[in-house]
Amino acid sequence: MIKFRHFFRFRDLLGILGIYILITAILSAERAGIKTDGNNTPSVAPLAAEKTMTAAEVSAGLPKDCLVLADSENADSAAALTEFRQILLDMKIGYDMADLAVEAMPDPAPYSTCIVLISSFDRIGEDILTLTDWVREGGRALFALTPGKDTYFNLVSQKLGVLNAGDNQVTAESFVPDPDFMIGGGEVYPIPDAFDSSLAVQLDEQTVVYAETAKNHVPLVWSREYGEGRFVVDNIGIYEKADRGIFAASVSLLEDVCVWPVLDGAVFYLDDFPSPVPGGNGEYIWRDYAMTTSDFYVNVWWPDTLSIAEKHGIRYTGVIIENYGDDTESEPERQKDTARFQYFGNMLLHLGGELGYHGYNHQPLCLDGTDYGDVLPYNTWRDHKSMKEAVKELIAFADEMFPTAERSVYVPPSNVISEDGLSVLAEIPEIRTVASTYFPGDFAYTQEFGVREDGTVEQPRFVSGAMMGDYERLVALSELNMHYVFNHFIHPDDLLDEDRGAALGWEKLKGNLTWMFDWLFKAAPSIRRLTGSELSAEIQRYSKAVVKKEVSGNHLALEIGNFEDRCLLFLRLNGQTPGDVKGGTLEPLTGSLYLLTADSETVDITLEGEPK
Repeated sequence: MIKFRHFFRFRDLLGILGIYILITAILSAERAGIKTDGNNTPSVAPLAAEKTMTAAEVSAGLPKDCLVLADSENADSAAALTEFRQILLDMKIGYDMADLAVEAMPDPAPYSTCIVLISSFDRIGEDILTLTDWVREGGRALFALTPGKDTYFNLVSQKLGVLNAGDNQVTAESFVPDPDFMIGGGEVYPIPDAFDSSLAVQLDEQTVVYAETAKNHVPLVWSREYGEGRFVVDNIGIYEKADRGIFAASVSLLEDVCVWPVLDGAVFYLDDFPSPVPGGNGEYIWRDYAMTTSDFYVNVWWPDTLSIAEKHGIRYTGVIIENYGDDTESEPERQKDTARFQYFGNMLLHLGGELGYHGYNHQPLCLDGTDYGDVLPYNTWRDHKSMKEAVKELIAFADEMFPTAERSVYVPPSNVISEDGLSVLAEIPEIRTVASTYFPGDFAYTQEFGVREDGTVEQPRFVSGAMMGDYERLVALSELNMHYVFNHFIHPDDLLDEDRGAALGWEKLKGNLTWMFDWLFKAAPSIRRLTGSELSAEIQRYSKAVVKKEVSGNHLALEIGNFEDRCLLFLRLNGQTPGDVKGGTLEPLTGSLYLLTADSETVDITLEGEPK
């Protein structure tokens, strides 16, 4: 027993010891002249550019089954409309939009659903009664903005399940989704910079609350059956890109069956990796480890990074920087110091990872005339030819270092690239994806998940670094429930930059990463661990897929347009459960939400139970 306890105390060290043994083995193999980069062919095959479709091409053919009501004279309505345009585009829901600031509400009769992006029911006027009558006869309406307590709201509030409402809005300090409502539900998600944005309400017993605040249990998302139809109400009062997944989940509550394409992938980028030893202030590395920057990365950062990957089955995508020179005028020169590239790059590939491109140097592909001011410390390029030569040199260098490794993803330095730079990349067949950022930043190239007209895949990353906090987790929750995706990037030189947490020290930052990844794989344990190119291949399929559904009694028939070889979909069943499935497989995710992998362009599902 004593021996067993002694072993148990130290068994956690075995994983770390194993990583060091692996490092030693790979180093020994390299010194013996053995290449370890392998083929590393992506498990998800990319589509040829001519087989891809843009979101605009797909949306043009969607039936317009949804009516969206907005108010262009109201700032909240305008902000919400911006987000809902993209939400409906990504969920492949066709819609007509009516601006009640300039036109009367259309007759809702031809539509299956209605999304109301108006907080003041007085703006809708007596037409609110037409809308509620339509719901009573079987329509489905989502009130996505926090309602204002005005005359017409008081007139119809009981139909929405509201018994009483306070006169003033209250702070939604957190978002707590029900475990059966959203992936990652059952936990408290603090809302950064919360303000008085929610209506304090008392609901009747017929309402179903799907999310509330942790403090005072203010309902934030609820549904209420009314006659043959259904109301869904969002009472959050925040309309930002980071919250799209919450609104998508609310949309999925409207009908008895909701289905839309998703990605099913978690990707982890190591930007500036491999690269020369990064410059910067290593005082915090020396403070904590008494090591040079180079020794720290070899002996501490990299083994820890591998340990995190081993724990969760992560496959890193490293993007190469050939040098950190600022020269954008001279002809490109080949990097001669290659030992660091071989060491890190071959090990990453050996462990199932992937390499991509970050830059010949760390200068964004922007021409003279771009003024970074005092914001970014970058130079510009003189013409398209100089940018293309720099990228081609990076590709040639990578070919020399890793001749058999597949590479297709380009990550812009600091997520900055111009349209001129994008046009240059489109001329280079080795590059099929640009992976920039989901959210705006200084000169940042902001993306949506999709495909450009030239066939280039757009793959935004949305969580970065190791200074993880409440905002990052809320964003991750949203995207798990919108696109079923997680896309993170970190720079090795975060430890050299105080703005990225260097003063906290690596142990703290490593703890932050561990905390986030532990949460992610608890919320979505079966999400696939993909490389950058594999996620891009899924984006190609996702971007073109459309779904037509038909429910007849206890039978659900799905027809997938632009079907390639398979399609990944979220399926929400409100009130029923699935039985036999033909043409695909179903995986329960949480509550009434399933991941459907369609192996055929037609899928038939038997439904059990009665819809709500």
